[in-house]
Amino acid sequence: MWLRGLIAPLAVAVIALTAWPLAGAVAALAVFGAGMLGVAAWHLIQLDALTRWAGTALEKAVPEGRGTWAIAYAALYRRLRLRSARQRDLRLALDRFVSGAEALPEGVVVLDGANRIQWANPRAQAHLGIELRHDAGAPIVNLVRQPAFVQYLANGDFSEPVVVESQRETGMTLSIQIVPFGMEEKLLMSRDITRLEAVARLRRDFIANVSHELKTPLTVLTGFLETLADMPLEERQRQRYLALMAEQAQNMQRLVDDLLTLSALESEHRVLLEAEFAIVPLLLQISADAKALSAGRHEITLNIRDQANVLGSRDEFASAFGNLVSNAVRYTPDGGHIALDWRVTADGAEFSVADTGIGIAAEHISRLTERFYRVDRSRSRATGGTGLGLAIVKHVLIRHQAELVVDSAPAQGSRFTVRLPARRVKVVTDAEAGPAASSTVPTNTASLR
Repeated sequence: MWLRGLIAPLAVAVIALTAWPLAGAVAALAVFGAGMLGVAAWHLIQLDALTRWAGTALEKAVPEGRGTWAIAYAALYRRLRLRSARQRDLRLALDRFVSGAEALPEGVVVLDGANRIQWANPRAQAHLGIELRHDAGAPIVNLVRQPAFVQYLANGDFSEPVVVESQRETGMTLSIQIVPFGMEEKLLMSRDITRLEAVARLRRDFIANVSHELKTPLTVLTGFLETLADMPLEERQRQRYLALMAEQAQNMQRLVDDLLTLSALESEHRVLLEAEFAIVPLLLQISADAKALSAGRHEITLNIRDQANVLGSRDEFASAFGNLVSNAVRYTPDGGHIALDWRVTADGAEFSVADTGIGIAAEHISRLTERFYRVDRSRSRATGGTGLGLAIVKHVLIRHQAELVVDSAPAQGSRFTVRLPARRVKVVTDAEAGPAASSTVPTNTASLR
């Protein structure tokens, strides 16, 4: 290519040398100078064209050129096209990376060597309260000020994440981990672990509660066994101790049975075995069980307003309704009244249990269906409850798309109402209900004592 660039100067030199013998040295030098000026002017024109074209990048066609400049234009054009293609690919890759990072369920923040914010995806902005328009370039510790995180960042040991409470959203727990990359840059990743922490807390509470619930009867049993082994007792005392031991053993058995029931209800693999069954015989049985548990200490009434069949698991409904009624018996003082009521509604059906018991304060109502939650632990143990009854009720109703409504106030009694959806209730006549139901329940309203 450089040889082509010598053609014009050589041509000027040849012409000047030819003019020398004919017109003299001065004329030859003048011809040579004028020719070289023309070559220089032509190159300047080409250079100006190149400069103008370079300013437009690839928006305009390559300038027309001859000789060396044509070759230079073509080579430069190829290089610019290659560079443009690489930049386009890089830009597309970067756009894909940013789009992917923005779609991540975890927060991502890019920090420079001085721990200043360079970029953050929307999730990180929500987790950490970053507003990228205003906070780009700000130190991350200006926004995440929890001492645990500040110490974590200062120590430089990022092998494990640090757990902090979100300053942006109350009750949110975050797991934050930093990954160094590049020269001194860092990638901060945040993850919402609120549910995981809640599950871990429930697991810890569950183990602690089960241990506590089993420890009390085991301690009593151990004490009685030691007494029976070490002390001579009269038959009457011996029988009394054996009865108390049997009572504690029954408490442990009820706890284990409730735990197994609750575990089965919570299992994702448990299939709901649905069948249509008459509700009246079930309510009669629950009322009879309640009277047996009360042993005459309460007035218990059953009011059946409508005959109906229910679609679902009879055993599970028996467990749920039975737990509601037994709770009413346990927490209603002697002489109190417990009213069981069944009726069909426009939206399905309702079964309610109302009592004149001790009542429940409003702040406890939302937590009643938690496992082992008790308003008064000492009273609950005295009444023989396991603390799992309402948790069982909740899971049975969830499986049947039903709901539990609680109305209560201290010293004013309580009303627990189960609302069944219409798809699970079928109103029937006395004839359809069968002889067992029609013979025991009057046609309109039944009040069974």
